[in-house]
Amino acid sequence: MSAEEHDVTFESADAGASLTFPMQCSALRKNGHVVIKNRPCKIIDMSTSKTGKHGHAKVHLIATDIFTGKKLEDLSPSTHNMDVPHVNRKEYQLLDITEDGFMSLMTDNGDTKDDVKVPDNEVGEKINQMFTVEEKECNIVVLTAMGEEAAMECKEAPKA
Repeated sequence: MSAEEHDVTFESADAGASLTFPMQCSALRKNGHVVIKNRPCKIIDMSTSKTGKHGHAKVHLIATDIFTGKKLEDLSPSTHNMDVPHVNRKEYQLLDITEDGFMSLMTDNGDTKDDVKVPDNEVGEKINQMFTVEEKECNIVVLTAMGEEAAMECKEAPKA
């Protein structure tokens, strides 16, 4: 075998970490995260029904998709495992906004991150208002889960 055949490029270096981890339904908590219909969600309400004559207690989850805000529900036996997404929250300094709506963000180590789009919601309006109109220094909170990321919050950067 020649050396060229093993020239493999890996796009990520996350040591094989999974996008989710299992957790028993009964251990889930309000304001925690859960995966419903393959979407990362934040639990807004949950209730447990009593066991039937032969059944298990059921957990009724009401959650909102952390990226779209869409409401999702699920009913699952309390002894079953559900997937919980690894949710990562990071704050970046906003350097610029490109003409096609992408933000240029500075990471902690001084690199730039240019793949987060200004969202089409109140957060996006706030980003445009603070950065473009008021010309303030802004920090953007970016949430990452299950291979997706989105700007969730914009706040004025503290004056140095």
